[in-house]
Amino acid sequence: MRRSINIWNGIDKITILLFLVMVIIGWFNIYAAVYNEDHKGILDLSQRYGKQFVWILATFVLAVFVVIIDNRFYLFFAWIIYAILIFLLILLLLFGKEINGAKSWFEFGPLSLQPSEFAKFGTALALASYLNNRRQELTKLKVILPAVAIILLPAILTELQPDLGSTIVFFSFFLVLFREGMSPFVFISGLLMVLLFFLTLLINNLYLEAGLIVIAFFLAWFETRKFKLYLIGFGISILIGAGLYLLDHYLIKSLGNELVLLITLIMSGLAFAYYIYVKKAIAIFFIYLFLLGSILYINSVDYAFNHILEPHQRDRVEIMLGFKTDTHGTGYNVNQSIISIGSGGFKGKGYLQGTQTKFKFVPAQSTDFIFCTVGEEWGFLGSFVVIGLYLFLLLRLVFLAERQRSAFSKIYGYGVISILFTHFFINIGMAIGLLPVIGIPLPFFSYGGSSLWGFTILLFIFLRLDASRTEYLV
Repeated sequence: MRRSINIWNGIDKITILLFLVMVIIGWFNIYAAVYNEDHKGILDLSQRYGKQFVWILATFVLAVFVVIIDNRFYLFFAWIIYAILIFLLILLLLFGKEINGAKSWFEFGPLSLQPSEFAKFGTALALASYLNNRRQELTKLKVILPAVAIILLPAILTELQPDLGSTIVFFSFFLVLFREGMSPFVFISGLLMVLLFFLTLLINNLYLEAGLIVIAFFLAWFETRKFKLYLIGFGISILIGAGLYLLDHYLIKSLGNELVLLITLIMSGLAFAYYIYVKKAIAIFFIYLFLLGSILYINSVDYAFNHILEPHQRDRVEIMLGFKTDTHGTGYNVNQSIISIGSGGFKGKGYLQGTQTKFKFVPAQSTDFIFCTVGEEWGFLGSFVVIGLYLFLLLRLVFLAERQRSAFSKIYGYGVISILFTHFFINIGMAIGLLPVIGIPLPFFSYGGSSLWGFTILLFIFLRLDASRTEYLV
């Protein structure tokens, strides 16, 4: 009995209270989202709100079970849990039930489970276990590569289903690597890749590449402060580029301006290779690699966009960027969600009074678009409260993570924060039209047993570790 009392005394009551409030508010919003006049009882098991009540009851039992397990279990069995969940993702590709073109579910009679939701806490445990003794060495490639492999393995298996939303969520673990000492250059490079992806779709490639070259020359001058050397480099590049352009224009006639620009860049780099080697101009070398890599990446974006993304995913990106409008097709969900949220005004229409909700104008309004129900019925004030709850929870988890004495617990805590933040940011971004629709739930709000259980296990493992933060795990 004494151990149970110690756990209760040590567990963070504020986080548990936030969890309970969010789960209950989410349940009432699911009731509003799929309200049925013929089935008004909120405990009616034939309706989604009745089923969600069962999931919630099971969730409370699951949370207690997670908390009463010895905290050392999660460290010692982290790899086994990760391996089991990876195995389930592999089995899913063979025996999973296909719904809406994706094999993301195991079906056991009336019960369906989505392994990718559970793989998130499994990956967080494995990553925390691996980094437990290596977090100070994340500047070394031999340490970074296995950490990246831990993240990419479930991400790739999830994408094969295909489930782009969950795949993107796994990449949020790179925030943990950055927090634990990975070079900011890698993190910033990732952000720049995302930025370049959208800029490539918005701006003519030739203009974008020319702009990057100008920026690279400016950075090179800022680094060397040698005006003569700067002029020589600029002159060599102009001569090579002009020569190639004339050669292509009058003789070859098949390269094109973008390929001429890329070859010019490569030949200019070769011309300065000796200077970089002799002067050990590492900064200039990295500027050159960044420029070359960026231009190669820009040229690959068109292929990836047109051949890797599914047609409906391309449509969603194009609608988000304003290239096309399709209020009755691909863009219907987002358009109706925006109308629904906007119609709520400042105070909202009142609980169960949402017309967009009542007449089912928004598809998936109890799952991916649950936030539109909040916006319509509770207005700006209700939306502000819900967003405030999430921000308060995230800040509270940051506080808990920072007070951990165990590196394993701290790293796992930041894994929890990264997952919850990514879901929160993307889901609400989808609902208000700022991000393309990729189909991920809002934690503790959206309908579904797998997502609710997955988030609960994810959170309560951390609360269990925090409850024993004064103990050494090893």
